[in-house]
Amino acid sequence: MIAAPPELSLTCPDSSAATRSSSDDPVEPSDHDLMLAVRAGDLRRLGDLFERHHGPLYGFFVRLTADRGASEDLVQLVFYRILKYRHTYRDEGKFSAWIYHLARKIAADHFNSRRGRTARTLAGAEEPAWEQLPDQSPTPDARAVAADDLALLNRALAALPPDQRELLVLARFQHLSHEQIAHLLETTAGAVKVRVHRAFTTLRDRYFRLRREPAP
Repeated sequence: MIAAPPELSLTCPDSSAATRSSSDDPVEPSDHDLMLAVRAGDLRRLGDLFERHHGPLYGFFVRLTADRGASEDLVQLVFYRILKYRHTYRDEGKFSAWIYHLARKIAADHFNSRRGRTARTLAGAEEPAWEQLPDQSPTPDARAVAADDLALLNRALAALPPDQRELLVLARFQHLSHEQIAHLLETTAGAVKVRVHRAFTTLRDRYFRLRREPAP
């Protein structure tokens, strides 16, 4: 299980600090506001960011690496780097782009240290690294077919170039907009849209090519 960095407290702020009418809904601070507080020295707010983002970050890493244990460690490393580099955060309100900028660098370091292992691990993953599909049929045969499809999809994903695999994860699973990904990659939203479309097309073609291969 992923744990918050030990220095941080996940205690919620005292709700009695502000008086609200019973009809008002409490206003949650934005990620940007929380990060500005962290930058100013209120490290308790990093615990709030951890609660919001450790799940999505774990999904990002596990879909890139297909290594659940390593992904937990990489998530921890992201938050330690947020703490370490908090003074570099800018007042532009683009926290999601900033945190995935850190995550991409950490993933690149991980891949460089394990060069050549990621694609093989992903292709041979026992559990789906791409997506957990709902079981809409109770029949064992249907479940077996779905498992086979997921295995093929894992193989197709593993065969993609790393930049295309990363784009699909950011767009499909992390739900970043084209504009957010463009800021992250230092390009235009139009260019991201084209690249995501090409990555999906490549994934689809590889998947159906694998389906046409004769069973061993």
